[in-house]
Amino acid sequence: MITHIVLFKLKDRSPEAVKRTYGVLANMEGKIPVLRHLEVGMDVLHLERSYDIALITKFDSLEDLKTYDTHPVHEEVKAHMKQVLDGTSICVDFQS
Repeated sequence: MITHIVLFKLKDRSPEAVKRTYGVLANMEGKIPVLRHLEVGMDVLHLERSYDIALITKFDSLEDLKTYDTHPVHEEVKAHMKQVLDGTSICVDFQS
């Protein structure tokens, strides 16, 4: 299994903006067949070094991760994220 974790820092860090983007990410649930697990979390500490949202996804293989990356639902999410991100996201992918 492949675990894909992404951390996002938003331009607008207000609770409303974070909840809106949380909803966009969580909306992928059940819409991408290769996506085996989806977890979205919002930061609770709100420190300067904190990121606003964490996305944890799991896939059966690297090939499935690549399929997810180009899936139309994920492409819509990426378009949203480009508008709301403060810079770039950070990620790690590992075998689990």
